[in-house]
Amino acid sequence: MQQNTRFLQQAIELAFTNAEKGGRPFGAVVVRNGQVIAQAANEILTTNDPTAHAELLAIRAASQYLGSASLAGCSVFASGHPCPMCMAAMRLAGISEVTYAYSNEDGAPYGLSTADLYADLARPFAEQSMAIRHAPVRLADRPDLYVHWKHQEQQGR
Repeated sequence: MQQNTRFLQQAIELAFTNAEKGGRPFGAVVVRNGQVIAQAANEILTTNDPTAHAELLAIRAASQYLGSASLAGCSVFASGHPCPMCMAAMRLAGISEVTYAYSNEDGAPYGLSTADLYADLARPFAEQSMAIRHAPVRLADRPDLYVHWKHQEQQGR
């Protein structure tokens, strides 16, 4: 547990440094086998990229470091409660656990909570704030996209 505290403190220090530079107060570290393999701070304000969350940037750096899209066996330590996008990315990457220091409740008075987004995503598609539609369009002169992809994969391309 003491090691987890150290990793969380490192993420919080990244967040403090980022906030002092005019960025958003979020930092994250990716750990594997007790070692930090990647770290990042939120870059939304410096890049104008709404996906430049600390967790996503740390995941990208960890994947590059390991040379793999799989981060199985890795843990993420984040200064704040990861948003649904970051949680989904961690799951897709195979991250085994995430620990965060500041909750959505801690961030709410400062406009830093994603609790409403979590609640919206829990609703059926038809009830969410963003319109979501399935439109099964296909190209008449091309094979089924997924069949084509699987065939290409099996051919080793």
